[in-house]
Amino acid sequence: MVSIKLRNVTKRFGRVVAVDKISLDILDSEFFALLGPSGSGKSTILYLIAGIYKPTSGRIYFDQQDITDLPPKERNIGLVFQNWALYPHMKVYDNIAFPLRLKRLSEDNIYRKVVEVAKMLRINHLLDRYPWQLSGGQQQRVAIARALVKEPLVLLLDEPLSNLDALLRVSVRTELKRLQKSLGITTVYVTHDQAEALAMADRIAVINEGRVLQVGSPEEVYGKPSCRFVGGFLGNPPMNFIEASIERGREGVYLVINMDKVSVPKQYTNILSKLEIDRVVIGFRPEDIVIEKQCSPRDFCLHGEVYAVEPLGREYIVTIAIGEHMVKALTPRGQVFNVGEKVCVCPYSEKTILFDTKTEKSLEQLLVEKHGL
Repeated sequence: MVSIKLRNVTKRFGRVVAVDKISLDILDSEFFALLGPSGSGKSTILYLIAGIYKPTSGRIYFDQQDITDLPPKERNIGLVFQNWALYPHMKVYDNIAFPLRLKRLSEDNIYRKVVEVAKMLRINHLLDRYPWQLSGGQQQRVAIARALVKEPLVLLLDEPLSNLDALLRVSVRTELKRLQKSLGITTVYVTHDQAEALAMADRIAVINEGRVLQVGSPEEVYGKPSCRFVGGFLGNPPMNFIEASIERGREGVYLVINMDKVSVPKQYTNILSKLEIDRVVIGFRPEDIVIEKQCSPRDFCLHGEVYAVEPLGREYIVTIAIGEHMVKALTPRGQVFNVGEKVCVCPYSEKTILFDTKTEKSLEQLLVEKHGL
């Protein structure tokens, strides 16, 4: 297997910049997800790696080999599209065998490889059927089998689960992750579904407007977003955001939100002493909140009023109005709140993220960029 490197890669379509000076390092045998909204450039990056598109500028490497100018057929990749692209007039066996016949392998060798990969994906009993006789999940497995039968160095997947229903998608992503780990094949997976990326990937690159905003493990991009976009894009419900002004005094540094004045989370005391800013955006996730009916002597509690309660079976989503801001919290089934009730919202201060209002970057990221700390 191979590592993949993109160095200052840009792709323009006329005046449109689809990919803007992207550099990425994808490790050997890694399951790497490109996550972003529609039109963010993630599929373009995948097609640049595949060789379907040629970069306007920049270079692409497999290990130390510069493959920027190599045609797709010489890159030894397996590619699975969103619509699976099976040949309807061919049976499953022939669909899987097709890339091997292009290589002019012997029929005995083709048969051995097709049966082997079909057993791996548990579709060996479907080899005599046509694609139209298969379910969506079975067709998806056939498309993956056709990509794997070539024994590629790299597996590229462009939203392969988006055409499946929700329950099937969950089971298939589990199988796909298990398969990738057992084969150890370097895999690049494009998706707009943050649940898929978080569940399957070793690392995630969050893409927006043709740029990489953050690269990290699922825990890193979810728990420590580098900017407001990443915090808001990941999570369901997404991260809550509240604007606050900073008040510095003899007794310390405080955040002022509406009528509440709360201490700055301890991890930001030193950071704020190095940054000359007077306003921030507070970010905290719905599961990182305690709702209390009476405010306890906590350092970080905000007064609000219950706006709506949505039961989800095992938990509730409680929406609370804090001034003009709507905050969502996840609460257990036994904790009941009523619309109009006055409450206190107490985020866990150690899991709270502060963002700069102008750049929308986290203060940690801003400090690194300004001072290299």
